[in-house]
Amino acid sequence: MTVVASATTVAIKLPGKEKPQTTKATYTCPGRKMTVTYINTSANQFAVLDLGKTTVVTVSVISGSGARYVGQQYEWWTKGKEATFTDLMQNPQKPVTCTEAK
Repeated sequence: MTVVASATTVAIKLPGKEKPQTTKATYTCPGRKMTVTYINTSANQFAVLDLGKTTVVTVSVISGSGARYVGQQYEWWTKGKEATFTDLMQNPQKPVTCTEAK
């Protein structure tokens, strides 16, 4: 199975024959909107964050609640219609709360 992301084309070969499900969501965050593309199979989950000048591919990691993704120095944590975006290199960390736009 191959997953292809937009912008620069990147192909990732995933094990199995399951076709990935791709969905896009737009979130309203303080001072900006963020588009996130979710690419999911039963074994692998990704969130591709469009940060304007850069795109970050994140992967799901264990969370106590919701869906938590990390990539580079960023954490994207969703639960329901809300998400928290954190730059883990900031000291102190300043999580930004975002809401899914309709």
